Amino acid sequence: MALAKPRDKMTTVALSDGGHISHAKIGATGVRGVRTYNYPFDEKVMNIDVQGAKRLIREVKPKVALFGQSVYLFPTPLDELKEVFSEVGCSTWYDGAHVLGLIAGGRFQDPLRQGIDVVSGSTHKTLPGPQHGMIISDLPRESFETSLRRGVFPGVTSNHHLHSVAALAVTLAETKEFGEAYADQTIRNAKALGQGLHERGLDVLCERLGFTESHTIVVDVEEFHGGAKMAKELERANIILNKNLLPWDSDPIRPCGIRMGAQELARLGMKEKEMSEVAELIARVVVKGEDPEKVKADVVELKHQFTKLHYCFFEGEEAYDYPSYDGDLR
Repeated sequence: MALAKPRDKMTTVALSDGGHISHAKIGATGVRGVRTYNYPFDEKVMNIDVQGAKRLIREVKPKVALFGQSVYLFPTPLDELKEVFSEVGCSTWYDGAHVLGLIAGGRFQDPLRQGIDVVSGSTHKTLPGPQHGMIISDLPRESFETSLRRGVFPGVTSNHHLHSVAALAVTLAETKEFGEAYADQTIRNAKALGQGLHERGLDVLCERLGFTESHTIVVDVEEFHGGAKMAKELERANIILNKNLLPWDSDPIRPCGIRMGAQELARLGMKEKEMSEVAELIARVVVKGEDPEKVKADVVELKHQFTKLHYCFFEGEEAYDYPSYDGDLR
């Protein structure tokens, strides 16, 4: 709404390469009449192909170059692409929804300082707060800020859920204090989970690159009946993840992949040792074909040991309590 008009061109990451559905032709971008063009993608490293992206941007000359993914294993090569943004004169937008907490903790990449015009994101994924959205820009033009504000309201929202603003303020304050340690442990956990799954016979993507540099792990489970079936079987065992398209997939209903994130496990105090246990629980369902109901009992037993919050002002608070108000706010 703020950066492009109907029939303008926008370059994006394809849905099958990990892009968000709102960036696709069937999503919000397409509904608003913006024409989208997908960056070439290198599936071996699960990232944008730099030279291919440069050629595409020069050829298309987009109004907006949009980056950001729902499957975000590695930082986007923004520094390598910076010269072509200037060359064609496009605006740049980074959707950091899934990695905003890792960015805030200094453990992923820093899009604004890499020259991106606008960063948007969710405050309830790796940034462990209430459901909100955030738009960040350091461009000095007042007209640009006005366009962003109008794009939000009356563009796409009518309110901002005032009841959760205080919770968001606490989350941001805690992120300033504990965000680096939290982001670091989250990534350590993701890497350890990837290694644990790999050792148990699962095809975890990007093994030679350490599996991930974010909170996310992606596994090709086509040989084990595919992502849709495995996600449902794991849910029966109280292991919650989702089926996910992989770059070589053609059927979004029955994709090859599953996607999982390690951030909440870190938030609840789990570390690398527990990731090995989690990997074993997943492998028992996927590789060994055990009854999910049997595995569920062991999942519950492990989880009962981790019910307290970490990386926060009230370290050790019960994560699932609903404290009653007794009239004293001290």
